[in-house]
Amino acid sequence: MPEGPEIRRAADKIEAVLKKRTVEKIEFGLKPLKKFAKPLTGSKVLSLETRGKALLTHFDAGLSIYSHNQLYGIWRVVKRDRLPATNRQLRLAIHTNEHSVLLYSASDISVWRTGDIENHPFLQRIGPDILNPELTWRQVAERLRSKAFAGRALNSVYLDQAFLAGLGNYLRSEILFIAGIDPVRKARDLSRGEIGKLARTTLDVSRRSYTLAGVTVPERLYKALKKQGASYGRARFFVFGRAGQPCRVCGTKIRRATANSRRIYTCPTCQLNT
Repeated sequence: MPEGPEIRRAADKIEAVLKKRTVEKIEFGLKPLKKFAKPLTGSKVLSLETRGKALLTHFDAGLSIYSHNQLYGIWRVVKRDRLPATNRQLRLAIHTNEHSVLLYSASDISVWRTGDIENHPFLQRIGPDILNPELTWRQVAERLRSKAFAGRALNSVYLDQAFLAGLGNYLRSEILFIAGIDPVRKARDLSRGEIGKLARTTLDVSRRSYTLAGVTVPERLYKALKKQGASYGRARFFVFGRAGQPCRVCGTKIRRATANSRRIYTCPTCQLNT
């Protein structure tokens, strides 16, 4: 499943062709939503907002479309009416005079009055968006120390959307590695310095992944690895997906384990549980 950085990059691509454009035609694949086609036709798209792995499309008609890709949903941006050849089911199509924005396979779609969108059950459960530019490392540190999360293993906290929306499996492994934290530790057992480092790393790695299209290692290292012949997939991570390969920092073999029914990767040297 795509994580927050991938959802935001998809939103950027969609927003580039929809923002401030007039909707000439809109189609809903889910029958209960078809009644909204008429009030949205002729409206303008104000913005696209991401909340973790959910996307909110706001219109000047006072309505917003909530969508969540879940496991199989996928967006496509094409020239007007040039639908791609696919067996996927079309769930949403927004057409301007030049482009068509298409959502396939997703089933979690709903239309809300914009003023009521915060009442959506998913939005009420999740924490701040990991890519919210107003989110600070101090706020992340405060959440780590809060009663809701301080007593839980970090390998669990870093998959919980109530902690920070948009975090996911590869970000979990990469953030904890770069911060030098063993995933089984709990925030309440970390020193003040460790909390601060983890909070800063959480924002830095998530934002770097957004900026560099899924790359979590520093850009300089990524470019050096590419020059050595590494593919994008082999160069983008420190530990995720690299079981049995040498740590890029100390040379120790990366370990793969399972935590919260998801694979997790660590360096037993760099993340020694102290």
